[in-house]
Amino acid sequence: MSHPQNESPVNPMPPVVVALFLVMAGIELAFNLAQRGLIGGRDAVGWRIEAWERFGFSSRVLDWMVETSQWPAEHLIRFVSYVFIHASFTHGLFAIVFLLALGKIVAEALGPWRFLVIYFGSAALGALGFAVILDDPQLLIGAMVPAYGLIGGFTFFSWVDLDAQNEPRIRAFRLIGALLAIQLLFGLLFGSDQTWVAELCGFVAGFGLTVFLVPGSMARILRAIRRD
Repeated sequence: MSHPQNESPVNPMPPVVVALFLVMAGIELAFNLAQRGLIGGRDAVGWRIEAWERFGFSSRVLDWMVETSQWPAEHLIRFVSYVFIHASFTHGLFAIVFLLALGKIVAEALGPWRFLVIYFGSAALGALGFAVILDDPQLLIGAMVPAYGLIGGFTFFSWVDLDAQNEPRIRAFRLIGALLAIQLLFGLLFGSDQTWVAELCGFVAGFGLTVFLVPGSMARILRAIRRD
């Protein structure tokens, strides 16, 4: 039994979350150093844009794959590779903050492999929803879609806790409601693109995948529905 004085005052971050953080932070560091001309030479200034075109998710590319029945790996990888490429340092910073805050909760609750299924599963399904619903030519980039998937997982855990306490379960959706309201406000004030559709699809996918991966979750939901 460990002595209280020997226990760390800070709970360690799950290794799988740390690994994702290091990859994202490393990519952003490389892009920023390149933009400042500190690495890569003159051609490195365009690294970020080249990465968008090579690794960003494209509805047009998906349309081409469906029409031609060709599924090359270099394009299929876009369903998940886009999460590592951001529009700017600030965009990447926001995504990393969500990853660290919510990834810790989900990874500690479910373990590394189920965490990865939720993270990359919500990324892929969010991208697919973006393509099917909008068929927007805009490239989808950044880790906010899987971040919303983690919000979906967190929402399910909150839903379970509230159900156990006989509290209103609708309160579990306060976080996603607040985020969507903020996005709406910013859209009205400054204009916005359609990536919120992918983020909402990512949230739904994250919630659904968590239900699927946590044993007994479906039975719990059905019992709650019958009580209502």
